Amino acid sequence: MSDAKPVRFETEGDVGVIVVDYPPVNALGPGVSEGIIEGIAKFNADPAIRAMVLIGAGRSFIAGADIRGFGTDRKRLPLGSRTYDAMDASAKPIVAAIHGFALGGGLENAMGCHYRIASRAAKVGLPEVLIGILPGGGGTQRLPRLVGPKVALDMIVSGRHVPADEAHALGIVDELVENDATLRAGAVAFARRAADAQAAGGTLPRVRDRQDKLREAKDDPGMFDAMRKSIARRARNQKAPYNCILAVEAACTLTFDEGMKREQELFEELVNSDEARALRYAFFAEREVARIPGLPKGTAIREVKTAAVVGAGTMGGGIAMSFADFGYPVRLMDATEEGLAKGMQRIRANYETSVKRGSLAADEMERRFARIQPAKDYTDIADADVVVEAVFEEMGVKKPVFAKLDEVMKPGALLLSNTSALDIDAIAAVTKRPQDVAGAHFFSPANVMKLLEVVRGARTAPDTLASVMQMGKRIGKLSVVAGNTDGFVANRSRAPFNSEMVILLEEGALPEQVDKVMVDFGYPMGPFAVGDLAGLDIGYAGRKRRAAANPNYRKLPIADRLVEMGRYGQKTGAGWYRYEKGDRTPHPDPEVARIIKEVSAEMGVAQRQFTDQEILRRLLFSSVNEACKIIEEGFAYRAVDVDVMWLHGFGFPRYRGGLLFWADGIGARAVYDQIASWHQQYGERWAPSKLLRDIAEAGGKLTDAKAPA
Repeated sequence: MSDAKPVRFETEGDVGVIVVDYPPVNALGPGVSEGIIEGIAKFNADPAIRAMVLIGAGRSFIAGADIRGFGTDRKRLPLGSRTYDAMDASAKPIVAAIHGFALGGGLENAMGCHYRIASRAAKVGLPEVLIGILPGGGGTQRLPRLVGPKVALDMIVSGRHVPADEAHALGIVDELVENDATLRAGAVAFARRAADAQAAGGTLPRVRDRQDKLREAKDDPGMFDAMRKSIARRARNQKAPYNCILAVEAACTLTFDEGMKREQELFEELVNSDEARALRYAFFAEREVARIPGLPKGTAIREVKTAAVVGAGTMGGGIAMSFADFGYPVRLMDATEEGLAKGMQRIRANYETSVKRGSLAADEMERRFARIQPAKDYTDIADADVVVEAVFEEMGVKKPVFAKLDEVMKPGALLLSNTSALDIDAIAAVTKRPQDVAGAHFFSPANVMKLLEVVRGARTAPDTLASVMQMGKRIGKLSVVAGNTDGFVANRSRAPFNSEMVILLEEGALPEQVDKVMVDFGYPMGPFAVGDLAGLDIGYAGRKRRAAANPNYRKLPIADRLVEMGRYGQKTGAGWYRYEKGDRTPHPDPEVARIIKEVSAEMGVAQRQFTDQEILRRLLFSSVNEACKIIEEGFAYRAVDVDVMWLHGFGFPRYRGGLLFWADGIGARAVYDQIASWHQQYGERWAPSKLLRDIAEAGGKLTDAKAPA
């Protein structure tokens, strides 16, 4: 950041232009609000100026508040002395000129202006709920006056970004221009027309004075309770969505000034809450994982314009869709013509489902599907910039594929394996270019899940690693680097959880009890229901592989017994639960309870009752301990890498921050003491991580954990 002021003042004839120039996104950082207020006062005092334009330099209007200031003692301007108050008091018209994003405080500033003009590519929104707070700059009071309380509730409680065309149709934006290049000129012309209208006797339209749209609430007084009911499942354990509803309700029942005071009270309840702190942590963690420690400065990025996928199964098809959805032409091949045809049919069916749901336009579906072309053999994909292998998860299947890729792919192509656990170095070793090989672990369904675990092998080149991270970003993924260890970071850290949940059954718990605890904690589904959805045969194959490699591997005979009985989950109508035909609802099954008792008796394990807290901590502490071991061994760079993987790979509730952030809320000392106690009780699987012990003894935080330099 230079010493230049974050807001500058320019003129275009009789129009004053207030330019926010606070890179990279014009957040409302120190000096920005003060600069806007200064500009309004300056141009109001200048008799040569008839109107004003508020515009952003660079790539955005105002992208929102500087989140780093939340939860600190940074001074906030009091009610009556903020930008919105200066706008309301302005004797001359102010036009907000919006390009890029006008989010949170950005949209609140735009709504404080008398008029709003936007380029068609712009987006607006009030996404504060996504970081555990509510719009605290009058957003909950002005938006209902512009669009009505129903639309305002939808926007504020969801936090969604609204495209400019929709914003114009709703009445948030008064006029559109075609592109950013014509925005300033369009806004200046609009400002002159506004000044002419005022000179002809017109009054300046202040959003705060509008009342007509608020009548919706009188016509439908039950809308607020209806919204509370509609969000009950997804907003459980969270306060921010409900405070958002209360604030919009206040806009409809109080005067504007009283509503502003109520908004402030509700905001203050949230800003320092555990929920808001966790969501802010998650926000910054997602940005931190893009930084690769030790990557040489200026590392070149390989250009990726075309892609290929080998393996047209469920994963391969989803990966092909991931590329096609973001404009990349992709070739898809399979070992058999039948497999390829089925794969293409499955992809089309997936797209058609999105069209039926209304989440994808039919013409866009055709464009995306057309980007995926079937390939008959390896020569058809040889010129691709990146190839992702997505064949069966067995080394004996993957190695021949990579040997062939090494033979046919052009020099410099990225050779990636979509393995979830297998040794990347062993795969790379069958090629003459191990520097071009890395893991690209997509999570299922690959076209939906945002996480991409990028696995660095011992000989993966820095530019390969950087290029795969960039590729992931460009296909809408949140890419996180992992080291080459069995299960990498995500699945290795999750493995103790998966074992412990079945061991709990041996000791007397039931699947439905464990699932209820985890859903109450905030997971969308319990782990046993998830297992049935994914297929129990997948975990069975992994356990057999690990048991063959490790004579001390802790076997899970209850889980094995179910699979050996043909209970694979939803696809066979029975797994941990039973399922009715055509219905995915899990029903507790007395047969499973019988099998649990039978196997436990064979093992000689006494059964007992469990509290919800013990179930929760047995599952999550086991993975906290493993995550510390992974960081200690250098397979994860830092704690945020683990937390982001858990948020986006396993459905860990975002408002709890992440696995290690959540554990910090209990305290490293308390976590370590409990794990040490379970080590004494249950044996080696609970051996505490040295890193965890060191952090506990130092009184430190798990979220500060870093791999050894």
